[in-house]
Amino acid sequence: MRVFVLGAGVVGVASAWFLRAAGHEVVVVDRRGGPALETSLANGGQIAVSHAEPWANPSAPRKILRWLGRQDAPLLFRPRLDPMQWRWCVAFLRECTAERSDANIRAIVALALHSRAVLKRLRRELALEYECVERGILHFYTDPDEFQASLAPAALMRELGCNRRQLTPEEAVDIEPALASIADRLAGADYCAEDESGDAHMFSRALAQRCGERGVRFLFDTTVKSVSAEDGRARGVSLVDTAGRQSREAADAVVVCLGVESAAVLQPLGLKPLIYPGKGYSATFRVTDAAGAPSVSLTDDEYKLVFSRFGNRLRVAGTAEIGARGLELDPVRCAALTRRTETLFPAACDYADPQYWAGLRPVTPSNVPYLGPTRIARLFVNAGHGTLGWTLAAGNGELIARLVGGESPPFSLPRQAL
Repeated sequence: MRVFVLGAGVVGVASAWFLRAAGHEVVVVDRRGGPALETSLANGGQIAVSHAEPWANPSAPRKILRWLGRQDAPLLFRPRLDPMQWRWCVAFLRECTAERSDANIRAIVALALHSRAVLKRLRRELALEYECVERGILHFYTDPDEFQASLAPAALMRELGCNRRQLTPEEAVDIEPALASIADRLAGADYCAEDESGDAHMFSRALAQRCGERGVRFLFDTTVKSVSAEDGRARGVSLVDTAGRQSREAADAVVVCLGVESAAVLQPLGLKPLIYPGKGYSATFRVTDAAGAPSVSLTDDEYKLVFSRFGNRLRVAGTAEIGARGLELDPVRCAALTRRTETLFPAACDYADPQYWAGLRPVTPSNVPYLGPTRIARLFVNAGHGTLGWTLAAGNGELIARLVGGESPPFSLPRQAL
């Protein structure tokens, strides 16, 4: 089949690879000039099954109320005159019950375990280089209440096959000596040795190159205007390039991997995915003291930040703004990243020259992505991964290729109503 993949982020590139491996003719369309130049460009770098607890959980409403008015809040709600935002928020609140949160953890862990295994196999088979670090992910807590709140979700993840091993503060420092400067403030920690980290942008570029070598065609600097459907079936896509030239391309199947733009493409077809932008930030620092900078990927759950080491760079990423659509950098939120990193690792980096970045994560209320067919035949969605796009990309790409080819997935997939 001739399959169009809309979007060349990490999710779209992975989908293209597995579709081509299944024997399809694959064309990838992206409005930017290369792969992974938007949300996949400078994210936190974690392949984190252990990060499966959704934002929507029983403690979230109380925290959001407490953070209202704080410009540097880990989760900041910016109200807009946007009906989509309010629909999303109502759905988010519905997902905050213990029952729904546990169900969503189960769905995310299943997808993430599959994806981590697929990524490891893909890396081994293709010898992909993307500064991968296989030293696990350590969650640390400086707030006793946050640590206590983490115990039940971590126990559920262990039941599901994600080995989040509980640690004492001393054990946490043994695994990551860079935490020694805050050892007396650690309330607890846990560690998933099987998780890993790596540069998602480097991975996407390397895999896109392999895709091209296998015959995948990339249409960069090209915007998707619409997906055409006739008689209840996807038939093609309408495109426009940067010179304003318009074209219509026929397709046997279309896979939408457009992140936050997925909803705009799907809505004219009568499909209404609840995907809303969650603006996230990152800062990348030059490491000046290798021993003082973390070498294990870390998650700071109190501040909702992650830390990943890429050679002589330290990437810190996190926070979310619900309702911010632009990519302008908020100096208050940028400064919060630097302040927390310098507090934790005071002499590790050159904090005078950070590289700040912001991206729009495609967030669903449940944090469970849309993955699979729609009611329009031969139209598929692989979008809405929120903070877990890099974690889920390889596995969801493999799963969408199975579904496009009419194969059954190896386990029951979550279904999000469109």
